[in-house]
Amino acid sequence: MTSLYLASAFFLGIHLLIAGTRLRDAIVGKIGEQRYMLFFSFSSLAGLIWMSWSFTFAKNEDILWIAPTWLPHAGGLIILIAFLFVVIGIMTPGPTSVGAGKMLKDEEAVTGISRITRHPFLWGTALWAAFHLTANGDLPSTVFFGTFLVLALLGTMSIDAKRKRNYGDDWAGFAAKTSNIPFGAILTGRNRLNLKEIGLVRAVAAVVLFGVVLYGHGWLFGVVPFMLPGS
Repeated sequence: MTSLYLASAFFLGIHLLIAGTRLRDAIVGKIGEQRYMLFFSFSSLAGLIWMSWSFTFAKNEDILWIAPTWLPHAGGLIILIAFLFVVIGIMTPGPTSVGAGKMLKDEEAVTGISRITRHPFLWGTALWAAFHLTANGDLPSTVFFGTFLVLALLGTMSIDAKRKRNYGDDWAGFAAKTSNIPFGAILTGRNRLNLKEIGLVRAVAAVVLFGVVLYGHGWLFGVVPFMLPGS
């Protein structure tokens, strides 16, 4: 567990204490944007591998809580929604994507899934992490998935703060028409849902990838998320 604690602290630290903060701006000022991105990408990958390895071999099996009986039955729908956010978010570049801040100057920046949330990838990650954390209930899972949950939720605010600091009025105009919390801008009348902009191809890609991961989950991660009838 010690390795998992350290790996999680490292992964959270480089994202919350460096990326999106004024420390990041200072580092970029010293070494340049390209070198910073190379350094940060390598550090993130190393942290992710360290976390995954530590979680796989964590020996502490303390059960902190028992998941509600209805949760496994709702799991498929919950994770499908998470995949829709993640995949559509990746396939739809927006002003909050890495290196895409200049899109804020585009009058058509608010489009597709950006109408639902400024951070589709992070909200999908948060939903995925929250489900797995709640469904497992053991200490290693709480640390591992909890790290992703905290990072995803705080990451949305960190990115907003960085964009506001760097793009001022351009960001203010974009933020006024969108929301961090999914469907917030739509429910408050500041935007409207447009499924055509989201695109059928993106949605189908998300569903297909969800199906592949679902049926390959046992082989990929050693855990079968469902039982076939009669098994």
